Amino acid sequence: MGISRDSIHKKKLTGGKKRIWKKKRKHELGRQASNTKIGPKQLSLIRTRGGNIKKRALLVESGNFSMISSGVSRKTKVLRVVFNSTNNELVRTNTLVKGSIIFVDAAPFKVDFFEKKKNFLERENFAKNKKKDQKKSDGIREELLFIHLMKEQFLSGKLMARICSRPGQSGRVDGYLLEKGELEYYLKKIQKKKSR
Repeated sequence: MGISRDSIHKKKLTGGKKRIWKKKRKHELGRQASNTKIGPKQLSLIRTRGGNIKKRALLVESGNFSMISSGVSRKTKVLRVVFNSTNNELVRTNTLVKGSIIFVDAAPFKVDFFEKKKNFLERENFAKNKKKDQKKSDGIREELLFIHLMKEQFLSGKLMARICSRPGQSGRVDGYLLEKGELEYYLKKIQKKKSR
């Protein structure tokens, strides 16, 4: 029996069984999952509806990732999958899917990050002495925590990133680096998972 993307096989909203009134159609076709892994780039071309071509990535080793705070994008190497909210099996097998949290090589972003944050670190001592505005000092504290977390990642040589593209559909791995609140959130999640 083929994989189908129809809704006719599902139950009704009330929980009742639907009466099957038609067979499966070609336009409801669903294909095997690509299960994109980390390795030297390997694509599979698939003819889709209307004669279009879909590039299915079977293996990918690098992608374009952007650092939003610095406003730069760099091509960098994908190291491994760290966290996936949908399925732990995808982490164990190092499968790249949209929304996965992965480790990427830190080298291409090092210069950009420290150039942007150099001015902030110089102003930081001045702001510590002058505590008139509480909101301002809270913002500075938050920024310093972020810089500290990023420094730790740069020392380890790998940064955490999120995949935004769909490797099984577009044939490429693109995304953005985790920063500030999002980075803290996923670090806690991973720590909790390790402690179990």
